[in-house]
Amino acid sequence: MEPQIQYVTTSDGVKIAYFAIGSGRPQINVNIPSSHLQLEWQSPEWRSLYERTAQRRTLVRYDARGLGLSDRDVTDFSVDAMIRDLEAVAGRLGAQPLRLVAFDASAPVVIAYAVKHAERVERVVLMPGFSRGAEYRSAQLDAMVDLAEKDWEAASEAIVRVLGGWSEEEPARQRRTAAMFREGVESDTFISLHRQFLDWDVSGLLPRLTAPTLIVKRRHERLPSIEAVSKTAAMIPHARLAVADDWAEAMRAAEAFLREGDAPPQPAPELPHGTAIILFTDIVDSTALTEQLGDAAFRDRAGTLDAALRTVIAEAGGMAVEGKVLGDGVMAVFAAARDAIACAARCHAAAFDTGLQLHLGIHAGDVIRDGNNVYGGAVNVASRVCAASAPGEILVSDVVRVLARTSAGVAFEDRGEHEMKGVGEAVRLFAVRERT
Repeated sequence: MEPQIQYVTTSDGVKIAYFAIGSGRPQINVNIPSSHLQLEWQSPEWRSLYERTAQRRTLVRYDARGLGLSDRDVTDFSVDAMIRDLEAVAGRLGAQPLRLVAFDASAPVVIAYAVKHAERVERVVLMPGFSRGAEYRSAQLDAMVDLAEKDWEAASEAIVRVLGGWSEEEPARQRRTAAMFREGVESDTFISLHRQFLDWDVSGLLPRLTAPTLIVKRRHERLPSIEAVSKTAAMIPHARLAVADDWAEAMRAAEAFLREGDAPPQPAPELPHGTAIILFTDIVDSTALTEQLGDAAFRDRAGTLDAALRTVIAEAGGMAVEGKVLGDGVMAVFAAARDAIACAARCHAAAFDTGLQLHLGIHAGDVIRDGNNVYGGAVNVASRVCAASAPGEILVSDVVRVLARTSAGVAFEDRGEHEMKGVGEAVRLFAVRERT
């Protein structure tokens, strides 16, 4: 399932596309001038990198102005303009400490942001590290930029081959990367960006970059030169320089450095004793869908949804229960009714993305913990509330309605009292509606 693309507007009115996946402290990967969020996710190499990162921390990727899914009708590609893009995306992450990873020509933007917002940045990786756009200049690259005005396809393939430092044994991968490059930036935008990029200069900021910094230079990378990279590293306090033989070695060095700043693992939160808000989900018509799709196809789709639901639940502050639950769904517990209701809406959205629908119910009451499971009368009621809900609906008990009445920002539609199997008293149910 593709990450959800969201948009944020910069201080100068440019709409920037971004996504965030995973959990934990955020890491923002910055990639200029090649960037296209959707196509990167469809690339096995990039997707594998992103998924590995998301297992350890929250990975944030964005398309800078003029690139990918962001606003393309822009002309200002100054380093200050590019910093505004990063500031807008970082602003969506609250006040959490950031790790910043700069690919290709992004290093000056990341350096300048890390100095300007030193209180937020805890680690920086520059792949490679340089501070002036002029350090990327060469007669060969100038010729490629001139060629871009006449033949963008040939120019893009030359740029990927020469600047990427790839061997002649990788022509198919080079062509795929060049095609993605062309989709991510139009030729006239690339030419304008490159010409303004040559004026970027943040060299005066290097001594003020106080965050621990790793600079990674691949041996076969043509630009910038090893001399320019070494000079940059020497001017940054607490900087390290790693020289890698290839892309895989470079990424291993970067990840090892980033892991040094990871907090020690915390013990998993325990499921509650006492009162809890209990959310139940169940896939609509799972038996019929198994017949329609076949066992393997249905289980694959249901497995994708299960993973998505558990991610949504964790992000909403809940805990998915690992014990056995009835049907093809997930049970979770929350400390607050409003959080469970907000999570329920996101669960329905996750189901829609997989082409499935959910029954979904929420109840509150006392539970007893038993290992990775919770049980008790309140759990049974929650499962019955879930079964009573219509596809795509959020149904809650009166107890939940009372708890969330003034805090959830939603309205409740009375569905009357329901007799439930195994429950001695009728339970009044309410459907959650948007407040008008």
